[in-house]
Amino acid sequence: MRSDQIKVALAQISPVWLDKKATLEKILVTLEEAAKQDAELVVFGEGLLPGYPFWLAFTDGAAWNKKEVKELHRHYVLNSVTIENGDLDAVCAFAKANSIAIYLGIIERPADRGGHSIYASMVYINQNGSIESVHRKLQPTYDERLTWSPGDGNGLVTHKLKDFTVSGLNCWENWMPLPRAAMYAQGTNLHVACWPGSDYNTKDITRFIAREGRCYVLSVSSTMFKSDFPKSTPHLDMILEKSPEVIANGGSCIAGPDGEWIIEPQIGKEEIITATLDLNRVLEERQNFDAVGHYSRPDVTQLTVNRERQSTVKFK
Repeated sequence: MRSDQIKVALAQISPVWLDKKATLEKILVTLEEAAKQDAELVVFGEGLLPGYPFWLAFTDGAAWNKKEVKELHRHYVLNSVTIENGDLDAVCAFAKANSIAIYLGIIERPADRGGHSIYASMVYINQNGSIESVHRKLQPTYDERLTWSPGDGNGLVTHKLKDFTVSGLNCWENWMPLPRAAMYAQGTNLHVACWPGSDYNTKDITRFIAREGRCYVLSVSSTMFKSDFPKSTPHLDMILEKSPEVIANGGSCIAGPDGEWIIEPQIGKEEIITATLDLNRVLEERQNFDAVGHYSRPDVTQLTVNRERQSTVKFK
Protein backbone atom coordinates (compact mmCIF):
# COMPACT_ATOMS: atom_id res chain seq x y z
CA MET A 1 0.00 0.00 0.00
CA ARG A 2 1.17 3.52 -0.76
CA SER A 3 2.86 5.48 2.03
CA ASP A 4 0.06 8.09 1.94
CA GLN A 5 -2.56 5.41 2.59
CA ILE A 6 -3.08 3.32 5.70
CA LYS A 7 -5.37 0.49 6.72
CA VAL A 8 -6.72 0.90 10.25
CA ALA A 9 -8.58 -1.50 12.51
CA LEU A 10 -10.81 -0.55 15.44
CA ALA A 11 -10.94 -3.42 17.93
CA GLN A 12 -14.39 -3.12 19.52
CA ILE A 13 -14.15 -5.91 22.08
CA SER A 14 -15.02 -6.62 25.70
CA PRO A 15 -12.31 -7.25 28.27
CA VAL A 16 -12.23 -10.36 30.38
CA TRP A 17 -13.20 -7.94 33.07
CA LEU A 18 -10.54 -7.19 35.69
CA ASP A 19 -8.52 -10.24 34.61
CA LYS A 20 -5.20 -8.98 33.24
CA LYS A 21 -3.87 -12.32 32.00
CA ALA A 22 -7.05 -13.39 30.21
CA THR A 23 -7.60 -9.95 28.69
CA LEU A 24 -4.03 -9.91 27.36
CA GLU A 25 -4.69 -13.26 25.69
CA LYS A 26 -7.86 -11.87 24.11
CA ILE A 27 -5.98 -8.79 22.88
CA LEU A 28 -3.38 -10.99 21.18
CA VAL A 29 -6.09 -13.07 19.49
CA THR A 30 -7.72 -9.85 18.27
CA LEU A 31 -4.39 -8.60 16.94
CA GLU A 32 -3.96 -11.85 15.01
CA GLU A 33 -7.36 -11.35 13.40
CA ALA A 34 -6.51 -7.75 12.51
CA ALA A 35 -3.17 -8.82 11.03
CA LYS A 36 -4.99 -11.28 8.75
CA GLN A 37 -6.94 -8.29 7.43
CA ASP A 38 -3.67 -6.44 6.67
CA ALA A 39 -4.20 -3.78 9.33
CA GLU A 40 -1.28 -1.39 9.83
CA LEU A 41 -2.70 0.42 12.89
CA VAL A 42 -4.89 -1.34 15.48
CA VAL A 43 -6.62 0.67 18.22
CA PHE A 44 -8.37 -0.47 21.42
CA GLY A 45 -10.74 1.22 23.87
CA GLU A 46 -10.03 3.14 27.06
CA GLY A 47 -8.74 1.04 29.93
CA LEU A 48 -9.50 -2.19 28.07
CA LEU A 49 -6.66 -3.91 29.92
CA PRO A 50 -8.07 -5.03 32.32
CA GLY A 51 -11.34 -3.04 32.06
CA TYR A 52 -13.30 0.04 33.06
CA PRO A 53 -14.32 0.51 36.76
CA PHE A 54 -18.03 -0.07 36.17
CA TRP A 55 -18.52 -1.28 39.76
CA LEU A 56 -18.34 2.27 41.07
CA ALA A 57 -21.76 3.08 39.60
CA PHE A 58 -23.35 -0.11 40.95
CA THR A 59 -21.93 -0.42 44.49
CA ASP A 60 -22.31 3.02 46.08
CA GLY A 61 -18.69 3.61 45.16
CA ALA A 62 -18.46 7.04 46.81
CA ALA A 63 -19.35 5.71 50.25
CA TRP A 64 -16.51 6.51 52.61
CA ASN A 65 -14.42 3.53 53.80
CA LYS A 66 -16.84 0.97 52.37
CA LYS A 67 -15.24 -2.46 52.69
CA GLU A 68 -16.58 -3.90 49.45
CA VAL A 69 -15.39 -0.94 47.38
CA LYS A 70 -11.92 -1.13 48.91
CA GLU A 71 -11.70 -4.83 48.11
CA LEU A 72 -12.78 -4.24 44.50
CA HIS A 73 -10.17 -1.49 44.21
CA ARG A 74 -7.49 -3.86 45.52
CA HIS A 75 -8.53 -6.47 42.93
CA TYR A 76 -8.31 -3.77 40.23
CA VAL A 77 -4.83 -2.70 41.28
CA LEU A 78 -3.58 -6.29 41.34
CA ASN A 79 -4.79 -6.77 37.76
CA SER A 80 -3.44 -3.47 36.45
CA VAL A 81 -0.44 -3.08 34.15
CA THR A 82 3.11 -2.29 35.25
CA ILE A 83 5.00 -1.68 32.03
CA GLU A 84 8.35 -1.83 33.81
CA ASN A 85 7.62 -5.46 34.74
CA GLY A 86 7.17 -6.49 31.12
CA ASP A 87 3.37 -6.78 31.18
CA LEU A 88 3.15 -5.55 27.57
CA ASP A 89 6.13 -7.48 26.19
CA ALA A 90 3.96 -9.98 24.29
CA VAL A 91 1.97 -7.16 22.64
CA CYS A 92 5.19 -5.37 21.67
CA ALA A 93 6.62 -8.59 20.23
CA PHE A 94 3.48 -9.07 18.13
CA ALA A 95 3.67 -5.51 16.83
CA LYS A 96 7.29 -6.05 15.77
CA ALA A 97 6.70 -9.44 14.17
CA ASN A 98 3.76 -8.15 12.14
CA SER A 99 4.83 -4.51 11.53
CA ILE A 100 1.64 -3.24 13.17
CA ALA A 101 1.34 -0.05 15.23
CA ILE A 102 -0.99 -0.20 18.24
CA TYR A 103 -2.84 2.21 20.52
CA LEU A 104 -3.87 0.28 23.64
CA GLY A 105 -5.87 1.57 26.60
CA ILE A 106 -4.54 0.23 29.90
CA ILE A 107 -4.96 0.74 33.61
CA GLU A 108 -1.39 1.52 34.53
CA ARG A 109 0.29 0.92 37.89
CA PRO A 110 3.52 2.86 37.32
CA ALA A 111 6.64 2.33 39.35
CA ASP A 112 7.63 5.98 38.94
CA ARG A 113 4.64 7.02 41.08
CA GLY A 114 5.30 4.54 43.87
CA GLY A 115 3.50 1.54 42.41
CA HIS A 116 0.20 1.82 44.30
CA SER A 117 -1.92 4.42 42.50
CA ILE A 118 -3.33 3.65 39.04
CA TYR A 119 -3.85 5.71 35.89
CA ALA A 120 -5.96 5.39 32.75
CA SER A 121 -3.16 5.35 30.20
CA MET A 122 -3.01 5.20 26.43
CA VAL A 123 0.06 3.36 25.14
CA TYR A 124 1.43 3.80 21.61
CA ILE A 125 3.52 0.90 20.30
CA ASN A 126 5.22 1.48 16.94
CA GLN A 127 5.68 -0.98 14.08
CA ASN A 128 9.08 -1.97 15.48
CA GLY A 129 7.47 -3.06 18.75
CA SER A 130 8.77 -0.15 20.81
CA ILE A 131 6.63 1.76 23.30
CA GLU A 132 6.93 5.35 22.11
CA SER A 133 4.56 7.05 24.54
CA VAL A 134 2.42 6.37 27.60
CA HIS A 135 -0.21 9.08 27.96
CA ARG A 136 -1.77 9.15 31.43
CA LYS A 137 -5.27 10.63 31.34
CA LEU A 138 -5.05 14.24 32.44
CA GLN A 139 -8.38 14.41 34.26
CA PRO A 140 -10.40 11.36 35.32
CA THR A 141 -14.12 11.97 34.91
CA TYR A 142 -16.70 11.95 37.70
CA ASP A 143 -16.64 8.60 39.58
CA GLU A 144 -13.41 7.60 37.83
CA ARG A 145 -11.69 9.92 40.32
CA LEU A 146 -12.50 7.41 43.06
CA THR A 147 -10.05 4.91 41.56
CA TRP A 148 -7.86 6.63 38.93
CA SER A 149 -5.20 9.26 39.55
CA PRO A 150 -4.78 12.39 37.35
CA GLY A 151 -1.96 12.15 34.83
CA ASP A 152 0.40 14.68 33.26
CA GLY A 153 1.44 16.14 29.93
CA ASN A 154 4.28 13.74 29.21
CA GLY A 155 2.23 11.76 26.70
CA LEU A 156 0.88 14.74 24.75
CA VAL A 157 2.92 13.77 21.71
CA THR A 158 2.33 12.66 18.13
CA HIS A 159 3.96 9.84 16.18
CA LYS A 160 4.98 9.32 12.57
CA LEU A 161 3.35 6.32 10.89
CA LYS A 162 4.05 6.04 7.17
CA ASP A 163 3.25 9.55 5.88
CA PHE A 164 0.68 10.09 8.63
CA THR A 165 1.07 11.85 11.97
CA VAL A 166 -0.99 10.11 14.65
CA SER A 167 -2.18 11.28 18.06
CA GLY A 168 -4.38 9.95 20.84
CA LEU A 169 -6.48 11.11 23.78
CA ASN A 170 -8.54 9.30 26.40
CA CYS A 171 -12.32 9.64 26.53
CA TRP A 172 -13.49 13.06 27.79
CA GLU A 173 -10.00 14.50 27.22
CA ASN A 174 -11.24 14.73 23.66
CA TRP A 175 -13.68 17.41 24.86
CA MET A 176 -10.80 19.48 26.29
CA PRO A 177 -9.91 22.23 23.77
CA LEU A 178 -6.31 22.75 24.86
CA PRO A 179 -5.09 19.12 24.68
CA ARG A 180 -6.71 18.96 21.24
CA ALA A 181 -4.85 22.12 20.26
CA ALA A 182 -1.58 20.61 21.50
CA MET A 183 -2.10 17.69 19.12
CA TYR A 184 -3.09 19.89 16.18
CA ALA A 185 0.06 22.00 16.69
CA GLN A 186 2.19 18.87 16.33
CA GLY A 187 0.67 18.12 12.95
CA THR A 188 -1.77 15.36 13.71
CA ASN A 189 -3.80 14.20 10.76
CA LEU A 190 -4.98 10.88 12.21
CA HIS A 191 -6.39 11.19 15.73
CA VAL A 192 -7.41 8.28 17.95
CA ALA A 193 -10.09 8.91 20.57
CA CYS A 194 -10.49 5.94 22.93
CA TRP A 195 -13.62 5.38 25.02
CA PRO A 196 -14.93 2.78 27.50
CA GLY A 197 -17.86 2.31 25.12
CA SER A 198 -21.06 4.09 24.12
CA ASP A 199 -22.35 5.84 21.04
CA TYR A 200 -23.56 8.49 23.50
CA ASN A 201 -19.92 9.55 23.73
CA THR A 202 -18.81 9.04 20.15
CA LYS A 203 -21.67 10.17 17.92
CA ASP A 204 -21.08 13.91 18.25
CA ILE A 205 -17.46 14.54 19.25
CA THR A 206 -15.93 12.29 16.59
CA ARG A 207 -17.26 14.37 13.71
CA PHE A 208 -16.58 17.62 15.56
CA ILE A 209 -12.87 16.88 16.10
CA ALA A 210 -12.54 15.73 12.50
CA ARG A 211 -14.05 18.97 11.23
CA GLU A 212 -12.15 21.20 13.66
CA GLY A 213 -8.81 19.47 13.10
CA ARG A 214 -9.39 18.66 9.42
CA CYS A 215 -8.08 15.19 10.26
CA TYR A 216 -9.24 11.60 10.37
CA VAL A 217 -10.68 10.61 13.74
CA LEU A 218 -10.94 7.01 14.91
CA SER A 219 -13.22 6.65 17.93
CA VAL A 220 -12.69 3.20 19.39
CA SER A 221 -14.86 1.83 22.18
CA SER A 222 -15.17 -1.37 24.14
CA THR A 223 -18.35 -3.32 24.74
CA MET A 224 -19.56 -4.64 28.07
CA PHE A 225 -22.66 -6.67 28.84
CA LYS A 226 -24.00 -7.97 32.14
CA SER A 227 -23.09 -11.48 31.03
CA ASP A 228 -19.43 -10.40 30.65
CA PHE A 229 -18.75 -10.11 34.39
CA PRO A 230 -16.56 -13.10 35.37
CA LYS A 231 -17.91 -15.28 38.14
CA SER A 232 -14.64 -14.75 40.01
CA THR A 233 -15.33 -11.00 40.38
CA PRO A 234 -15.33 -9.91 44.05
CA HIS A 235 -18.79 -8.93 45.30
CA LEU A 236 -20.34 -9.94 42.00
CA ASP A 237 -23.85 -10.23 43.46
CA MET A 238 -23.75 -6.59 44.54
CA ILE A 239 -22.62 -5.51 41.06
CA LEU A 240 -25.20 -7.59 39.20
CA GLU A 241 -28.05 -6.37 41.39
CA LYS A 242 -27.91 -2.88 39.86
CA SER A 243 -26.24 -3.59 36.54
CA PRO A 244 -28.23 -3.09 33.31
CA GLU A 245 -28.03 -5.77 30.63
CA VAL A 246 -26.01 -3.47 28.34
CA ILE A 247 -23.34 -1.45 30.11
CA ALA A 248 -21.25 -0.32 27.13
CA ASN A 249 -22.76 -0.73 23.66
CA GLY A 250 -19.67 0.11 21.58
CA GLY A 251 -20.15 3.02 19.23
CA SER A 252 -16.79 2.79 17.46
CA CYS A 253 -16.68 4.91 14.31
CA ILE A 254 -14.50 6.82 11.85
CA ALA A 255 -14.94 10.38 10.58
CA GLY A 256 -13.10 11.92 7.65
CA PRO A 257 -11.33 15.30 7.54
CA ASP A 258 -14.50 16.94 6.22
CA GLY A 259 -16.32 15.87 9.39
CA GLU A 260 -18.52 13.35 7.58
CA TRP A 261 -18.87 9.69 8.49
CA ILE A 262 -16.66 7.08 6.88
CA ILE A 263 -18.07 4.48 9.28
CA GLU A 264 -20.99 5.45 11.53
CA PRO A 265 -21.07 4.31 15.19
CA GLN A 266 -21.29 0.52 15.35
CA ILE A 267 -23.56 -0.70 18.12
CA GLY A 268 -24.06 -3.77 20.22
CA LYS A 269 -21.46 -6.36 19.25
CA GLU A 270 -17.81 -7.23 19.37
CA GLU A 271 -16.11 -6.79 16.00
CA ILE A 272 -13.04 -5.52 14.19
CA ILE A 273 -13.89 -2.48 12.07
CA THR A 274 -11.49 -1.67 9.23
CA ALA A 275 -11.02 1.12 6.72
CA THR A 276 -8.34 2.41 4.36
CA LEU A 277 -7.55 6.10 4.76
CA ASP A 278 -5.96 8.45 2.21
CA LEU A 279 -3.80 11.34 3.45
CA ASN A 280 -4.63 13.42 0.37
CA ARG A 281 -8.11 14.06 1.75
CA VAL A 282 -6.52 15.87 4.71
CA LEU A 283 -4.54 18.14 2.40
CA GLU A 284 -7.68 19.01 0.46
CA GLU A 285 -9.66 19.96 3.58
CA ARG A 286 -6.82 22.06 5.02
CA GLN A 287 -7.20 24.41 2.04
CA ASN A 288 -9.92 26.43 3.76
CA PHE A 289 -9.14 25.80 7.43
CA ASP A 290 -6.07 24.87 9.46
CA ALA A 291 -6.45 25.55 13.19
CA VAL A 292 -2.72 25.93 13.83
CA GLY A 293 -1.56 27.09 10.40
CA HIS A 294 -3.05 29.67 8.09
CA TYR A 295 -6.20 30.04 10.22
CA SER A 296 -4.39 30.86 13.47
CA ARG A 297 -3.06 33.97 15.21
CA PRO A 298 -0.16 32.93 17.48
CA ASP A 299 0.69 36.60 17.95
CA VAL A 300 -2.62 36.89 19.83
CA THR A 301 -3.17 33.47 21.48
CA GLN A 302 -0.65 30.76 22.32
CA LEU A 303 -0.69 27.51 24.32
CA THR A 304 2.07 26.38 26.69
CA VAL A 305 2.35 22.62 27.30
CA ASN A 306 4.29 21.11 30.21
CA ARG A 307 5.49 17.67 29.13
CA GLU A 308 7.48 16.91 32.27
CA ARG A 309 6.63 13.51 33.80
CA GLN A 310 5.34 14.41 37.26
CA SER A 311 6.63 12.86 40.45
CA THR A 312 6.42 13.71 44.14
CA VAL A 313 10.17 13.33 44.61
CA LYS A 314 13.37 14.16 42.74
CA PHE A 315 16.55 12.40 43.83
CA LYS A 316 19.83 14.24 43.31
